[in-house]
Amino acid sequence: DARSANITRWDERELERLRERKEKLEADREELGRGTGGGRGRGDRGFDRVEELRSNVGNMRNREKYTKSDLDYTKSKIKEQSSLVTSTTKQIKKLERQLVAAEQSVEDTSARVEEAIEKVKEVEEEHYGPFREKTGLRDFRAYDEAVGKAREEFLKKRRKIREHLVKLASKRDYEIGRDFKVPIAKAEKRLENRKMKLEEAKKTEEELLEQVAKAKAKLADAEASLKQAAEDEKEHDEAARLAQIAFSEAQAEHLRVSKAINTEESALERLRGKLHETLQKARVEEVELSMAGESETAEEGTSQKDDEAEESSEEQEGFSQPLSQQSGLTTHFSQKDDARVVKDRKDANKVDFTNLRPELKSRSSDRAEKKIRQDFEDQISKLAADVEAMSPNMKASEAFDNINERLKESIADFDQAKANARKATAAYQKVKNTRAKRFNDAFQHIDGALKTIYTDMTKSSKHPLGGNAYLSLDDAEEPYRGGMKFNAMPPMKRFRDMEQLSGGEKTVAALALLFAIHSFRPAPFFVMDEVDAALDNVNVLKVCNYIRQRSGDFQCIVISLKDMFYERSHSLIGICRDVGTNSSRTMTLDLTKFDKNEGKEKGGQKRKRPSDPEGSRKTRSSSDSATKQ
Repeated sequence: DARSANITRWDERELERLRERKEKLEADREELGRGTGGGRGRGDRGFDRVEELRSNVGNMRNREKYTKSDLDYTKSKIKEQSSLVTSTTKQIKKLERQLVAAEQSVEDTSARVEEAIEKVKEVEEEHYGPFREKTGLRDFRAYDEAVGKAREEFLKKRRKIREHLVKLASKRDYEIGRDFKVPIAKAEKRLENRKMKLEEAKKTEEELLEQVAKAKAKLADAEASLKQAAEDEKEHDEAARLAQIAFSEAQAEHLRVSKAINTEESALERLRGKLHETLQKARVEEVELSMAGESETAEEGTSQKDDEAEESSEEQEGFSQPLSQQSGLTTHFSQKDDARVVKDRKDANKVDFTNLRPELKSRSSDRAEKKIRQDFEDQISKLAADVEAMSPNMKASEAFDNINERLKESIADFDQAKANARKATAAYQKVKNTRAKRFNDAFQHIDGALKTIYTDMTKSSKHPLGGNAYLSLDDAEEPYRGGMKFNAMPPMKRFRDMEQLSGGEKTVAALALLFAIHSFRPAPFFVMDEVDAALDNVNVLKVCNYIRQRSGDFQCIVISLKDMFYERSHSLIGICRDVGTNSSRTMTLDLTKFDKNEGKEKGGQKRKRPSDPEGSRKTRSSSDSATKQ
């Protein structure tokens, strides 16, 4: 911020100084203009001075314009930096909040871990407490260490005793050889003492062995108790698992029964609606339904009349209501105690179904019901047609003649259409065969060229045979119905899909395919944009050499950032920024003028390359020696 403020103050001072100088120069120009009347020599000098001042003023104006543009650019950069600082501050605050939340989460996790450790200790105390009370042990690890330590001490003492016995035996032999009675007597006495001590040691060893055996028995009992506890735990876990499975199956069964109930209720609701619709349609169309129970009592007749009166009133109200209200009444069919449902059920019970065919009395599927309904509709249509046919049509002969004329015209059109179809089919087959032939010719040429070009681009001193690449069709008979596969096998590598090749291997394969396609119908030039981005120096050199070999057949313009392309190109074209005009500028260099042999004679100096100008964006190398810009 301080730097930007200093720049702003400097720009303001510079502008103020330039304005003062401009005003001074304009005052000098006016003064010189007023004094141009005195003398030709003086007037010439004044005119030169005016021209000089005008040029200075023009330069100052240009500098003022550029200074203003630089000032605007500096202000925009200051705004960008300010916005960047603001966004960075917000991001820091957000990260601090996330850090606090993460620390809180770590603390909560640590607390949960402590609680889990306490629970584990409680569970261990619950399972191993009875065993420790039986054996009197506080800690299994301490017990194991104590038993091991006692055994080590016992083995150490036994080893010492055996070593001592060996020493005593050697001393006895030594004393026997000396033939001194007194020393022998003393030695025998000491031997007796040693034997007594040995017997005591053996008794001590037996006692220790008994203690070890008892400890092992206790340990075996403890292990058996632990194993029994583990088996009990497994049994409880298995029982819990089986109970969980039974509960899940019960839930699934409950869900299935609930779905079945809902399905049946929905079907019942649809049947109620269908019954109401059928009865309503019979009433509207005045269809007489055969009723059962003609010998009903007067009260039933009276109630029936009342029901019919109510029904007629409801029908009139239903016809008078709008459709939106009638559609809302269909929700009552889900309630079996609804007045309309009860009334429809009573009316249905009064209908006599004895005259129906047996297949109509039983409940059938939707498909069978639809078929029966279609049969009835067909019978109705047939009867309606028979009724209409009872009245003769006087214009039938005229209609028959018209139909015959139309039939003849249709036959002629049909024959003409068949002929046109045969011609179109023959033309289509000809075009199809021509297209297939051209495609196969191009495919075979490109496939053969691809194998040669890929082998040339991948061969080296280590791999003189190079790689292998080929094209294959999914449908060789009709290639346009299927796709095409491109496979490439680099040197000393097995067959694999193209997706599994490295970036450099894919680039070399793609360039080989591009050059093979170009060989079928050559284009006048190539434009390649950084095709060497994924290539190492060895593959870049191979591509450069191949392009130089083919430079006589086509012109190749390559946009590259690799020095190896620059060294082997015929000319260089650079794009840079012209600060004076604030526009792009082109710079060219013909490398054919530089002789490599001459450079070697001068001490092996490398060929001088032009340095990239300020603001350079891309460098292009051209392999066409005839093109010079």
